[in-house]
Amino acid sequence: MAPKTSKKQVARKHEKFEYEFLGVFGAGFISTVLAPLLYAFAFACNDISGCPAPSLLHPKTLDWDVLKKEVGWPGVSGLLSWEVMGWTLAFYLFSAILYRILPATETVGTTLRNGGRLKYRLNAFSSTLATLAICAAGTIAQGADFPVWTFITDNYIQLLTANVVISYALATFVYIRSFSVKPGNPEFRELAAGGVSGNILYDWFIGRELNPRIALPLIGEIDIKEFMELRPGMMSYILLNCAFIAKQYRLYGYVTDSIVFVAAIQTFYVFDGQYMEPAVLTTMDITTDGFGFMLSFGDLVWVPFLYTQQARYLAVHPQELGPWGLAGVGAVLAVSFAIFRLSNSQKNAFRTNPNDPKLAHLKYMETKAGTRLLISGWWGIARHINYLGDWMQAWPYSLPTGLAGYTILSAGSKAVAGATRMLDGRQVIAGEAKGWGIIFTYMYVLYFAILLIHRDRRDDEKCSKKYGEDWEKYKKIVRWRIIPYIY
Repeated sequence: MAPKTSKKQVARKHEKFEYEFLGVFGAGFISTVLAPLLYAFAFACNDISGCPAPSLLHPKTLDWDVLKKEVGWPGVSGLLSWEVMGWTLAFYLFSAILYRILPATETVGTTLRNGGRLKYRLNAFSSTLATLAICAAGTIAQGADFPVWTFITDNYIQLLTANVVISYALATFVYIRSFSVKPGNPEFRELAAGGVSGNILYDWFIGRELNPRIALPLIGEIDIKEFMELRPGMMSYILLNCAFIAKQYRLYGYVTDSIVFVAAIQTFYVFDGQYMEPAVLTTMDITTDGFGFMLSFGDLVWVPFLYTQQARYLAVHPQELGPWGLAGVGAVLAVSFAIFRLSNSQKNAFRTNPNDPKLAHLKYMETKAGTRLLISGWWGIARHINYLGDWMQAWPYSLPTGLAGYTILSAGSKAVAGATRMLDGRQVIAGEAKGWGIIFTYMYVLYFAILLIHRDRRDDEKCSKKYGEDWEKYKKIVRWRIIPYIY
């Protein structure tokens, strides 16, 4: 006798799959464009001729042979170094060893659709502190010539290539391995609801398996997604900034307050995320999205190599902020961080214990789904007021670069008033490049705005399905998405 099939199951079988990121086209576009974009940034804003390279300011008379010299083009074969690849893989292995040997907090994640809860070993913060302690000792002993710093700056392009290759390989590995997921498996492996479209490119991009894990000899089991989210890429973020500080010292013999400020607040950003590592287990990245190229490339390449553009720029074109400048960007940072942290803390406190007397002043709306939606306090201002604070934090990263842009004059050139002179005799001036450098140093602000708007849209669609009419009522009460009275 054939098994009975409910109407609900039949309806679900014929539901149209909902693509994100513009579907297959978006997946293909992002997968092929982002890496070349980072190479373009690396070459066009350089320490040889300027930021942008002088020839790029005159596209009508552009000579490719001249441009290659200006950007230090190493040839296609020069983009990859097997030695650098080996050291990069050694860095990943080192991160895995710290994950295993350092003390850790053992916890469980949220309940999966299959009813299971995965165990996690959390010690990203202590792993980063241990790594930085080693680098600090090396810097004390050898100064700005500490081999880690010189290796990073001397092989920047090859390091970019190594991490690009690893991100593509990792995305391919987890995609192929996802086909071994069987229903009812004891490891609680499951496929991501948004990664089973049946289109190879899209599923490879978005992530087919929800929480892929792998067991390594002597190290044990590692949750690939959680590991990549807060370890190699985030650690590289800090190390790249430190390397650029050391580079500025080697070029000029001093270090400016602007590059120290940028590196310090970005390090704090990483520390904050790693210290609050348990919170990442409730984020959409972990609970909803599969692990594919989107997260692999984002974690290992996009974050460390795009987010450090400001320090890379300041290493070659020093800027002094002075007390008032530091106070100004510091104030922007303080306000934005307060909005971000206080709003998130209020939300988490309400979710944990909505009956807490300290939250009695907050108003909320009951939904048919049994959930309470805050309509006062921080969350009565905008539906994602935390995103506003998060985006505002991006500005202090870029503001220290000012109206960015510079041109490098060769050693022996006639002295130019207002130029900054390197120890080797080269001069750095704003010149006609002034203003054009913001393409590189403010890209993070633009990108982050797009990212947060996209996240807001995804969340709106998710909540609309979950709450139905209640969500429409809620939106009439809390009208603004992110920025009050604007958006």
